Amino acid sequence: MKAIEVTGTLDEKGQLSLDYPIEKFPPSRVRVIVLFPEVTDEVETDPDDTPIAEVKASLRRALKQAKSGQRIPLSEMWEGIDVE
Repeated sequence: MKAIEVTGTLDEKGQLSLDYPIEKFPPSRVRVIVLFPEVTDEVETDPDDTPIAEVKASLRRALKQAKSGQRIPLSEMWEGIDVE
């Protein structure tokens, strides 16, 4: 059995809806493990939960900057950063 990780939403009726279709696999029955966030008083932020639209916008800005020559040469990237 092969495992992949996907995200989705559980609705009021208990039906699971995936955020994106699972591709490159033939139609078949699957086993599903659902992980629920723990209920706490504090709001936890997961650094991997950046919305797709925000990631795409950032990549577009970076590509635009690279095309216009607004970039830092790799040889200068670590200057001024203390690395032990």
